[in-house]
Amino acid sequence: MLRLRILGSGTSTGVPLIGCTCSVCTSSEKRNKRLRSSAIIETGLENILIDTSPDLRTQALSNNIIKVSAVLFTHAHADHVHGIDDLRVFNMIQGTPIPCYGDVRTITKIREVFGYIFNKVEGGGWKPELTTTITESEKAFELFKLQITPIDLVHGREIITGFRVNNLAYVTDCSELPDASREALKGIKVLILGALRERPHPSHFSIGEAIQVAKDLGVERVILTHLGHKVDYGWQKSKLPKGVEFAYDGMAIDFE
Repeated sequence: MLRLRILGSGTSTGVPLIGCTCSVCTSSEKRNKRLRSSAIIETGLENILIDTSPDLRTQALSNNIIKVSAVLFTHAHADHVHGIDDLRVFNMIQGTPIPCYGDVRTITKIREVFGYIFNKVEGGGWKPELTTTITESEKAFELFKLQITPIDLVHGREIITGFRVNNLAYVTDCSELPDASREALKGIKVLILGALRERPHPSHFSIGEAIQVAKDLGVERVILTHLGHKVDYGWQKSKLPKGVEFAYDGMAIDFE
């Protein structure tokens, strides 16, 4: 049995939003407190991190994560990569470089923005030790005996990556799912899917759009993540159809 743990279920600002006094941001409901989106796949021996959110340190401490065996990057937006420097602590614990995977756009951007990590400069100080591997859409690769399939997602005007692992898929920051990607998702039983809010958005599914996608795919269990501060866990969860639920920070999802 494998487990995916939601480390962060929030959008790029996190929830509460700085300076906001709306009912969600001031809520006492702990599941309305959302760090930036990230997850980790736990095999029992290895931990595969999905994205390095700016909240990675807090996420690791809150979930007692002391090992990161590899990282899958969905894309290079700040809310998904700007915690990358915290990987150096895991290097120190483990004593080995950490392999990172992503499409060519993502890896190129990460190596550019975080050049200090990858440039071999003497006396560069304590920095992460990472290797990078470029993935290709729908071409599965093996990682710790798991078959991982990268899947193209449309995120506004960009193409980013979702990941399928066995009968589970992690699909965040998505506004459109190409036909080839829908085909690659056939047969999954658990779908973690981005759904920013109730109103439409140009680069993210709304809650209604995400529910329709899941219905089209015929998925048994759908968990909506990357939630904004207009999503009230306690009030809106009662409006979700059977088989659909909101993610929350620390949520554990077992799958095969």
